[in-house]
Amino acid sequence: MKLKIKFKNYLILAVFITFYFESGGVLASVGAILQGLDKVTARIERIEALNDKPIHFGSLRILVRACVKKPPEELPESATFLEITDVRADEGEIPVFSGWMFASSPSLSAMEHAIYDVWVVDCIKKSSDNSSSSR
Repeated sequence: MKLKIKFKNYLILAVFITFYFESGGVLASVGAILQGLDKVTARIERIEALNDKPIHFGSLRILVRACVKKPPEELPESATFLEITDVRADEGEIPVFSGWMFASSPSLSAMEHAIYDVWVVDCIKKSSDNSSSSR
C-alpha cells in the first residue's frame, strides 16, 4: 500500500510539473525555504531544505521532493512537494503530510499537527556555488 501511495504522489508530481512547463515554464530550484512554527514556544524558524535531503524541525522529519517557481513575468507562485513525518521514539514514524504546498495559499493544502505548523516561503535558486546550507 505504501508503494501505491508513493507511486501516486510521483504521478501527481509529474503531471503538475508538466502543467507548469506547458504553461510558461518554471525556474529550476535545488530546494525550498520553509518556515516552521512551534506552537508550544511560539517560535518561528526559517528552514532551508534541499531536495531529497531530510531535515528535522522538532520531532518532524521534512523531505522536499520538488520546488517549482513561476518566472518573474508571470503571477508569483512557488509550490513545493513535501513529505512530512512525525518521528517519535514510542510510536515510531507517523505520516503527517504528503503533497503540494503553495506559498501564495498556505491554507489550500495545510499540514495539520497539534504542535507544529510548516509552510512554504520560496524556492532556493539554483546556483553555481553550493553556498546554501540546510538546518
